[in-house]
Amino acid sequence: QVQLVESGGGLVQAGESLRLSCEASGLSLDYSAIGWFRQTPGNEREGVSCMSGKDGTTTYADSVKGRFTISRENGENMVYLQMDMLSSEDTGEYYCAVPYPWRHGVGCSTDEYDWWGRGTQVTVSS
Repeated sequence: QVQLVESGGGLVQAGESLRLSCEASGLSLDYSAIGWFRQTPGNEREGVSCMSGKDGTTTYADSVKGRFTISRENGENMVYLQMDMLSSEDTGEYYCAVPYPWRHGVGCSTDEYDWWGRGTQVTVSS
């Protein structure tokens, strides 16, 4: 059974940093596409950052470019999202997700991802 568990969220002030973690069990993340998504009340879940399984190519939403960094720890089944220079607009529930292994050419859209964690809340006060 595949399980993804996010951690690292919390309440911070604008300009501060957080590092989110996602631990996977039941599958190997070493060559899997992975993604971080966020959702705010009343809005659809959106892709924040994703990493391809084939060559580790990363993508970022325009709003987080230069501030967020996605990474993985191969062999440890861990995925991270380093978030720097946080602003109130980054407030939301953050989820990590993984697509089914048979999917190829996965981008950073929510409909391309099949296994989801329960999320971790990030709140940035201004």
